[in-house]
Amino acid sequence: MERVTVEQQPRARRPRGAAESLGTIVLGFESLVAFLAGLVIYGLKALPASIEPWWGIVAGSVVAVLMILTTRFLRYRWGIVLGWALQAVVALGAFLVPALAIVAVIFGGMYGYATIKGAALDRRNARLAAEPPTP
Repeated sequence: MERVTVEQQPRARRPRGAAESLGTIVLGFESLVAFLAGLVIYGLKALPASIEPWWGIVAGSVVAVLMILTTRFLRYRWGIVLGWALQAVVALGAFLVPALAIVAVIFGGMYGYATIKGAALDRRNARLAAEPPTP
């Protein structure tokens, strides 16, 4: 029989900033699109003849998994930069399937807004927390 002497309370969640929260949402949804883009590259046989078409599925899956993993590191500056690098990878996919340029513009714009505006909101909230307004 196990004795518990200290009340076990649920762990408090780490506070997340706006840039991290919004960036996580964008990269999470974009990971689905990246996987589907890999299927499109495979289905259209858009890779050069010397590369097997199934590599399109592999590439789309790898990019999707990297996007999901990157969401765990968006609290760090290098995580935001890694997210931008993944946006560039999606944009490079437009060389294989031109329709991916539309995806890159839409999700790149959303990621840019999420990280830039989110960081501005985080700075404002930190300033308000440090100097509460006096009535």
